[in-house]
Amino acid sequence: MPPIVHAIAYAQVNDAIRRLIDNMVNIKDESGKFLLRLDDGRVIDTKGWNDWEWTHGIGLYGIFKHWELTGDPRALGIMQDWFRNRFAAGTPTKNVNTVAPFLTAACLVERTGDQTFLPYLDVWGEWIMRGMPRTEENGLQHIVFNSENPQQLWDDTLMMCALPLARIGLLLGRPAYIEEAKRQFLLHAKYLSDPATGLWFHGWTFAGRHHFARARWARGNAWVTIAIPEFIDLLDLEPGDAIREFLVETLRTQVKTLASHQDQSGLWHTLIDDPTSYCEASATAGFAYGILKGVRMGHLDTAYEAVGIRAIKAVLSQISAAGELQNVSFGTPVFETLQGYKDVPLTSMPYGQAMAILALAEFSTRYI
Repeated sequence: MPPIVHAIAYAQVNDAIRRLIDNMVNIKDESGKFLLRLDDGRVIDTKGWNDWEWTHGIGLYGIFKHWELTGDPRALGIMQDWFRNRFAAGTPTKNVNTVAPFLTAACLVERTGDQTFLPYLDVWGEWIMRGMPRTEENGLQHIVFNSENPQQLWDDTLMMCALPLARIGLLLGRPAYIEEAKRQFLLHAKYLSDPATGLWFHGWTFAGRHHFARARWARGNAWVTIAIPEFIDLLDLEPGDAIREFLVETLRTQVKTLASHQDQSGLWHTLIDDPTSYCEASATAGFAYGILKGVRMGHLDTAYEAVGIRAIKAVLSQISAAGELQNVSFGTPVFETLQGYKDVPLTSMPYGQAMAILALAEFSTRYI
C-alpha cells in the first residue's frame, strides 16, 4: 500500500484507530454526570463500555468496520466479549436505541457463523415488526428508555433501527423486514428532509404536526449521511432501482448543502446552519464517512472528495494523545428551542470514538 495518501500517512491513521478503540473500551463516567437514571431505579451507563444503549451499538459497528477491513483479531475479540457479557447480564428494555447493537450482531453471524446470536435477532426483529410503537402512517416511533416520544419521528431512527432491521431481514431470509426498512427510509425522508436546504430536521411530531425547533442538527444529519450509503450497499440496490435512485438524490442534495456549511477548520457546527453554535467532531466524522463512501460508490460527484478529506484531517486533529475524540456532544434529545442544542455538553462518548473509527476506516480504503 502507498504509505501516504492526500498528505496523510497510513501509519498515522492506523495508530489513531488503535488509540480510539483503546479509549472507547476504557471510557468511564467518574462523576456519574452522564448516567441515565430511570424512574424504575435502573441506571444506564451510556458513557462507559459495559452497558447496552445506542452508544454501544454505534461503538460496535465502528469496531466491526475496522475488523472487516483489517482482520484485526483484537477488534473481533472486543465485539465477541461485549455480546457475551451483555447476553449474560440480560438484554435491556426494547426500544429504538437498544436495537442498535443488533446491526453488528447480524454482521458477525454472517462473517463468523456464530449461531448463538440468531434467537436474539429473531425475537428483536419480530418486535420491531409487530411490537414497536408506531406513529401515524405506521412510522417507527422513536421510543427510548426514558420516554415513549408518542407520534415522533427522529432522524436517528434510520441508523439505530431501520438499518439493523434490514440486516436482520437479509440474514434470516425475511423480505418483509427489508421492505419495511425501505418504507421507513421513505417515510422519514418525507417528514424530516427539508426541501429548502436538503438538510434534515432532527424530529417531527404528528401531534401538532411540526419540527419542534426546526433544528438542522449536525449529528442527526450525520446518521442520514452514513445510513443512506450503508443501506444501498447492504441491499445491493442496482442503478435504476426506485428506492436507490430516491436515496441517492436525497444524499446528493444533503451533501451539496453540507459542503457549503463546512467550517474553515474542516468541522461542522452542531447546528449546521448556525455558525454561532460550537463545532462538533462526531458529526464531522459521520459526514466524512458518508461523503467518502458516497464518492467511492459512485453516488456522489468526485468533487466532494475534497470535502471528505478536509473532514478527515479535522477529525485527526481532534484525537488526543490518549485516543479521545474531543468536542463530541452528549446524547441529544429533540429540543423545543435551538438554544437547547447549543447547551448540550461536550464529553467523550463511545459513539464519538466509533464515528471517528468509521471515518478513518473508510479513508483507509484509499490506501488499497
